[in-house]
Amino acid sequence: TFIATQTGVERIALSPMEDTGRALAHVALGDVSTLTEKLFASAGSASNTEIAAMVRNAYRPDATIGGSYVELLRSILEPLGIAVLDAAHPAVRAAAFPVLKRALERATEIEASLTVRSAELKASKISPQVKVVKGRTLVFGNASGERDRILTRDAGDMAGTAKAGDLGPNVLLRPIVERSILPTVCYIGGPAEIAYFAQVTAVAEAMGTPAPVIVPRWSGVVIEPRIEKILGRYDISLEELRDPHAVESRVARESLPPELVERIAGVRESLNSSVHALASAPGADLVTPSVLDGLARNLTHRLDRLERRYVAAVKRRGNEALREVAVARGSLFPADTPQERALNGIPLLARYGSQLITSVSAEIALHTASLW
Repeated sequence: TFIATQTGVERIALSPMEDTGRALAHVALGDVSTLTEKLFASAGSASNTEIAAMVRNAYRPDATIGGSYVELLRSILEPLGIAVLDAAHPAVRAAAFPVLKRALERATEIEASLTVRSAELKASKISPQVKVVKGRTLVFGNASGERDRILTRDAGDMAGTAKAGDLGPNVLLRPIVERSILPTVCYIGGPAEIAYFAQVTAVAEAMGTPAPVIVPRWSGVVIEPRIEKILGRYDISLEELRDPHAVESRVARESLPPELVERIAGVRESLNSSVHALASAPGADLVTPSVLDGLARNLTHRLDRLERRYVAAVKRRGNEALREVAVARGSLFPADTPQERALNGIPLLARYGSQLITSVSAEIALHTASLW
């Protein structure tokens, strides 16, 4: 995850762990107090201390990675009337078992349906979100504590012998399981999840179960006051910042000394005037007009190249304007990634608390109303 700081963006992550195949709900978290403190250091003078207590309480050394995440989400969302379901809970796994068992029983039909759907998507020049793995079902077995896709040839036997806690769904089967065990009006998903549903519907058809209805989630950007001031100071739009180089080059060009800019403009004007005078001079017709046109293009290209080198030098050396632009990009497009997909929201909650939730809720309400 990324955190926006006063000077840019910083990445924080758990130390690399051995891939044991175990679900995150069963992987021990360990001591992450150093990361936790770094997270809150990025929040600056935070006014909402409750979120800090929630994080520290959830991310205890004796907790699991999955358990900590669920506990934190519940602490934040349950007061807003939003339930958080723990997919690893025995009651959830028991409720999902009949659907998972059916997916095993119809494994051959599901694979055939997905193969056809993948071919249809490719014919429409759409890349399937999930690759079809021949000979593998959409159900994970984890009776030994390690998750592994059950082979199609073993699906029948597993359906007859498995117990509720032994099975789990993969990404294409999960929405069908959720719709089957919960009263569901629709599934709200982001761009990647919506793309999954081109294949999810094929799975539902093969299983003979209703396919969930998918609607797009709200998508937005949180622009903090200090970032808004930077955007206003340099007349930068959000769209401009999507290009990692355009704004930086413009600001660097605007940072060139005025006299230098004036001299370059003078050379450009003199060049155009001189070529025009040469073209109208006696004897100019001794060569074709294309020769003089080529001369003008060549000289203009060299002058443009010189100007770009001046701009590049400003970018290399840096200045206050470029540093502020980098801070804005780090907040809105951390590591060239949309904010909502990379930036940790905890520091934002720490800084703005209920104000942030109220503002986002109002925008979500407008988005929801536009769907119907």
